[in-house]
Amino acid sequence: MSKSNDNRPITAKRFMKELRRYEKGSVSRRHFLGVTGLGTAMAVMGAAMPSLWPGKAQAGDLGDRLIFSTWPNYHDQANLDEFTAKTGVNIQVNAFGSNEEMLAKLQAGGTGWDVFVPTNYTISNYVALDLIQELDLSRIPYYDAAANNPKFAGPATVNGKVYCVPKNWGTTGFVLNSKEIMSSPKSWKDFFDVTMGAGSGHTIVHDYQLTTIGAALCALGYSFNSIDPKELAEAEALLIKSKPHLFAITSDYQPGMRSGDGWMSICWNGDATQLHNDLPEMEYVIAADGGEIWTDFYAVPKDAPHLDAAYAFINFMQDPKVQAREAAVHGYAPTDSRAIALQPPSLASDPILHPAENLMNGLEFGAAQTLTDPVRAEVMARFKSA
Repeated sequence: MSKSNDNRPITAKRFMKELRRYEKGSVSRRHFLGVTGLGTAMAVMGAAMPSLWPGKAQAGDLGDRLIFSTWPNYHDQANLDEFTAKTGVNIQVNAFGSNEEMLAKLQAGGTGWDVFVPTNYTISNYVALDLIQELDLSRIPYYDAAANNPKFAGPATVNGKVYCVPKNWGTTGFVLNSKEIMSSPKSWKDFFDVTMGAGSGHTIVHDYQLTTIGAALCALGYSFNSIDPKELAEAEALLIKSKPHLFAITSDYQPGMRSGDGWMSICWNGDATQLHNDLPEMEYVIAADGGEIWTDFYAVPKDAPHLDAAYAFINFMQDPKVQAREAAVHGYAPTDSRAIALQPPSLASDPILHPAENLMNGLEFGAAQTLTDPVRAEVMARFKSA
C-alpha cells in the first residue's frame, strides 16, 4: 500500500476520495501525488491513469462555463486561456468599475456569478448580508496563508472564518501625461487645481464614490474615509465645481488617457504601470495629502452555479507561477511571498509596483462604513447628475 506524506498508510477509501477530488479539480496534481505517495510511481502509472495528468478529463465534472466578475484591465488573458485549455471551462469575464455596482448586482440576485473580486473594506458587509460563502480551503491547495502578508490578507477572515483569498494589493493615486501637464502636481489639492486650470477639459475621475469622493476629501485635508456630513458637503462642492472641467467620469480610464483626450486621471497603480510601459510620458503620483491602499480578493457568491469550477479557478490563480505572470502583465503586486520571489528584478524594484514605504504613510485602507453610507451615495449621485 502506498504511503502518505506523514508515512501512515493511506486507505483505499481515502485514496479514492483524493482521486475524486483531483478529478474534479478540487486539489492540485502536486497535492494528490504527495498525499497518495504516487510521485515516484507517476511515470509508470501515467499511461494507465491518464486522469492524473492536467487536461480536459475533468471538464464533465467542472462544467464548461464560469462567470467571473472583476475590474477592468486586471488579468493576463494568457492565464485565463490556459485554465480553459486545461479544464475545458470557458470563462465569461464581466468588468465593473466600483464595489457599489458589484454589491447592487449581488443584492438584486440572479447574477450567475461564480467568482468575483471584492476589495478589502467590502468583505464584512458581504458576510453580514449573507452574499458570499465561507471558503473550503482544502479545495484551494495552492493557497498558503503563511505566505501571505497579514497586512493585506487579514480582511478575508471575518469572525474566525475565511471568506476570500488575496489576489493583489495596490494604491490609488493619479496618473498624468507629463507632455501636457508640466506643473508636476504632487497632491490631490494640486490635482483639482490643475483640473480647473491648465488641464481643464482633460481630467478623468472614477465612477466610484470611494476613490472620487476620497480624493476630494484628501484635497480638503480630511480623511479619505470620512462619513462626516459637513466634510462630505465640502467635498461635494469641490467635485461639482470641478465637473465642468472634466473630460469623463469613468473607472475605465485607460482608453481616454491613451487617446490623448485625457491628460490626468484618478488611477490605480497597475493601470499606471500599463500606461507607462506603452507611453513613457505617463507618470504615476501617490498624492502627498493621502489616498488609498487596498487589497482585492477572490470570493465566491452564495448562489454560485458552478461551484467546482469556481474552486478550480481560484486554486489555479493561487499558483505562485500564475500570480507572478499576472503581476508582470497587469502591474499589481501579489500579497504572496512565493509569487514575489518569482518576480524578475525589473518588477521587484519597480517603484509603482512596490512604492517606497514613506510614500504610503498617508494612505488609508477603505473603511467598511463607506460602502453603505447613504450620505456618500447621495453625494456621488448629485455630482454625477449636476
